[in-house]
Amino acid sequence: MDLPLLPTSTTGAYCVPSWLQASREPMRAGAFGTFDVQETFDDAVLVALDDQLRAGIDVVTDGEMRRLDFIMGFYERLENVRPAEPFRKIGFPLYDQVTLYETTGKVVAPRGLGCVEEVQFLRRLTDRPIKVAVPGPLTLLTPMVVRDGYARADDLVDDLAAIVRRELERLQDSGCALVQVDEPAFHEYFATDLGRATRLFNDLVAGLRLKVALHVCFGNYAGRPRSRRSYRPLVPFLRDARADQLVLEFANREMAEIDLWPEYGGDRELACGVVDQKSFYREPPAEVAERIRLALRYVPAEKLWLNPDCGMQFTPRWLGRAKLRALVEGARLVRRELAGAGEQHGAV
Repeated sequence: MDLPLLPTSTTGAYCVPSWLQASREPMRAGAFGTFDVQETFDDAVLVALDDQLRAGIDVVTDGEMRRLDFIMGFYERLENVRPAEPFRKIGFPLYDQVTLYETTGKVVAPRGLGCVEEVQFLRRLTDRPIKVAVPGPLTLLTPMVVRDGYARADDLVDDLAAIVRRELERLQDSGCALVQVDEPAFHEYFATDLGRATRLFNDLVAGLRLKVALHVCFGNYAGRPRSRRSYRPLVPFLRDARADQLVLEFANREMAEIDLWPEYGGDRELACGVVDQKSFYREPPAEVAERIRLALRYVPAEKLWLNPDCGMQFTPRWLGRAKLRALVEGARLVRRELAGAGEQHGAV
């Protein structure tokens, strides 16, 4: 990838246009034909890409416009699962209102997860470097309930890992250069066995030739965290996970624990969250630049990428555009400072 110093990207998902949100119920009700559905999602990707290009983002995504609320759309591509009632239906949305999925047999995805098709469409639209996010097996497990087909959740995890692995291989075969594996929920299942989580991830990506990023956050549904917001207990996993890049959230925690990076970062890249997409506050570029400067105390400039903390699907689009512009302008401010410092050093 031909990228500037301090490359900018999103974390995958982008703000959902209001008209796409309004179209979802008619789609489910059968009011849209096949071509109507395709046109709607294609147009949504065009909007997401245009917003990123206008902001000046260096590595773009399709905004995950074809997906539903991060991972929920993937269950339509899995066989031998059926929707089940959420635990709570009344009140403001939170994690206990998410639809559950029960197993009815061995879970398979004969058509894949659709990520390859997303990349292929996006590649026709832009010559910018592209990143695609793929859900990790533990993330796919999050709303699933083991019923028929499995004696225990560990066996289901193995099948989900096989599905994700096949998707990663298909992406690699299609020429995809950068994939982000999303595992924000792994520590819920292996909090006391980080070694098991490490082996699961390392087996998932073993032998792949494409660049692998690992995204670990603390939850983002409706802009709310799901778990304890600390990377310190996860240091052994983050240190030993065989990822080329770690994608982590810092902005919404006021850059807390950025000083831990030397303990687990090694010579890898950090894609650092320097914009808080959960907050309604619009960070000015100067404030984003301050966060970048703080990260540079611990991460070499050539190893630092910049992005929002997490996906922006719950962020209003007008606000998301403003945050992306602040991200890009903050990066440009610091790039100019680094270039100026280099020139002064050369003059000496």
